[in-house]
Amino acid sequence: MFKKDFPYFSNSDITYLDNGATTQKPKSVIDSQVDYYEKYCANTHRSNFGDANKATQKFENARKTVKEFINASKNEEIIFTKGVTESINFIATSFAKKFKTVIISSLEHHSNIVPWHMQGRSLGNGLEVVKCNDNLDFDMENFEELLKANPNSFVSVTHISNAFGKIHDITAITKLAHSYGAVVMVDGAQSLAHLKVDMQVMDCDFFAMSGHKTFAPTGVGAIYIKEKYLDEVEHYQTGGATIDQVDFNSSTLLPSPYKYEAGTQNIAGVIGFAEALNYISHVGYENIEVIENELYQYLDTELRKIDDIVFYNDIHDSVGSRSFNIKGISHDDIGILVDKMKIALRVGHHCAQPIMKQLGINGTIRVSLAFYNDLNDINMFIEALKRALKMLKD
Repeated sequence: MFKKDFPYFSNSDITYLDNGATTQKPKSVIDSQVDYYEKYCANTHRSNFGDANKATQKFENARKTVKEFINASKNEEIIFTKGVTESINFIATSFAKKFKTVIISSLEHHSNIVPWHMQGRSLGNGLEVVKCNDNLDFDMENFEELLKANPNSFVSVTHISNAFGKIHDITAITKLAHSYGAVVMVDGAQSLAHLKVDMQVMDCDFFAMSGHKTFAPTGVGAIYIKEKYLDEVEHYQTGGATIDQVDFNSSTLLPSPYKYEAGTQNIAGVIGFAEALNYISHVGYENIEVIENELYQYLDTELRKIDDIVFYNDIHDSVGSRSFNIKGISHDDIGILVDKMKIALRVGHHCAQPIMKQLGINGTIRVSLAFYNDLNDINMFIEALKRALKMLKD
């Protein structure tokens, strides 16, 4: 239904089911990039000629768009970055380093594990991991035990697991964490493509957003910083666009958000990010959730008809991604064969090696959906999977 809005699908005969890795871009987003580069390409917050003023206005309007989209309180709470990875590294090195303990979940992407290792933290040495049950559900009782033992900690958890699609109840996690004096950051890389988020409801202190996983260009994202922490977060890098006054003895920085956005930003990307959010608003989350729920249920039903399939969680409290294996068959072999049948999906550890090791596997076959997918995409995939399995078993 919505594929007509995405040029990729007019120019490719691929069945695209790798949306957890990156999403396709609607024409309105692509046009916004071309429009910037062809019609008013200029730097922001510096010059005062017409095109520069237009670029600056578009850039700052994008900040307002993000602020309103996630229901933040102020524009100043939105800092543009390269994406979720940079956002987490930014907060890890500029704010969370002062905390004795960091608590994460079992389902984290490497981007929310490796930055803590770079600070010298490891399991039991400043890093604690919340257990999950056999259905990969977040263990709230274990979480509270960790909070009791480590009050006033920094909690950093994913909203939606990229590997398994599991949704963490961020509102409940944040409420409990705050009751023990903890500060909460959320990896929202997979969030905006599937679910409406509200900073006033979630009440988290930091929320990292991805552009390219949200129908926007690559190399752009944002971090929401709750107003109360804007003066506590140290600058991540400095230089052009961050300063108020400079001499050879000292420098003073501008207030947020500018002191956190050093150098020339990905101006076209930021404008495209806002356009992608406008497109999502046009489609409507009520439509997205209905479409994706139907697709997700249908995918699960059809997969369960496959002999020797192994799942690692049910689809309750899950969205987007469905991961599985076939007994006795390498997921890599499946990926190679279905690719030859023009099915695009991902196999491997999905940048989540710790949970794969916990499950005793090297990786999974992952189908990740977006609202522009349809039942025919799933049928094409199921047929390709059956053909691949027949080849591998014969």
